Amino acid sequence: MTLRLAPDPAGLTVAADLLRAGDLVAFPTETVYGLGADACNDTAVAGIYAAKGRPSFNPLIVHVPDIATARRYVVFNDVAEQLAAAFWPGALTLVLPLRRDAGISKLVTAGLSTLAVRVPDHPVGQGLLAAFDGPVAAPSANISGRISPTTAAHVIAGLDGKIAAVVDGGACTVGLESTIVACDPATLLRAGGIPAEALSSCLGHALALDLTPQNPQAPGQLASHYAPVGTVRLNVTAPAPHETLLGFGPVDAPLNLSPAGDLIEAAANLFDMLHQLDAMGAAAIAVSPIPQAGLGVAINDRLRRAAAPR
Repeated sequence: MTLRLAPDPAGLTVAADLLRAGDLVAFPTETVYGLGADACNDTAVAGIYAAKGRPSFNPLIVHVPDIATARRYVVFNDVAEQLAAAFWPGALTLVLPLRRDAGISKLVTAGLSTLAVRVPDHPVGQGLLAAFDGPVAAPSANISGRISPTTAAHVIAGLDGKIAAVVDGGACTVGLESTIVACDPATLLRAGGIPAEALSSCLGHALALDLTPQNPQAPGQLASHYAPVGTVRLNVTAPAPHETLLGFGPVDAPLNLSPAGDLIEAAANLFDMLHQLDAMGAAAIAVSPIPQAGLGVAINDRLRRAAAPR
């Protein structure tokens, strides 16, 4: 069975030792729980793909403790300098040229010449990075294409027996994956925990968009992703009798992302409520309209992928 470790020094020491041994360890970040492996160990990284059932052409994000460490693995430009200074640590992933001597497994980059890297803003995630003292490749800790985990229980429900351990750091505060930006030029690859408007304001200009490319440059760009077991129908104001409504705003629904219409609350609740819909056995899910602004862009992105043909 998968070990459930406490987020204390003893638990983090065990988790770091497991990573050094090439094992997989799930851990909390402010966005979602990540499924960590030593990013320099080909066998360990291959284990991520095996545990998740993840397509090998879909690259992974590497987590590091600070900007200085990130510079060991990627080459920064002016765009990256501005965004990292403003939003790291935080829910922002930057895609940058990989250094030749980085030592990162080619399985992490899916054969690309770039690396997706971020500095998480979570004390337990930071504690594990410090204890391990190396780059940690970590996609979301779930079966590929399924709902991302925001609690240790979600991780165990999907990956128990498939990974060595999970560090239980409680519920994630953001509840959406990181925003991903390519930096040459500044291009939004995935909407996420930091709204694009904030990034554009920092840079002084709008970002280009490349959200669903033919060949993924970053995680989360597959058309069907984040899917519950049941079918999903979006922008529903009047659900059919056979549908279970996932509400937003002042609507009567078994589950409501935010009765007050708060996008931050909705983002934090999204994946947990999709898990709850699975637990309820919801075969057909209707989702209330959600504003396409701020964090609503990321929420709608996840819901569109959840609703995509499988």
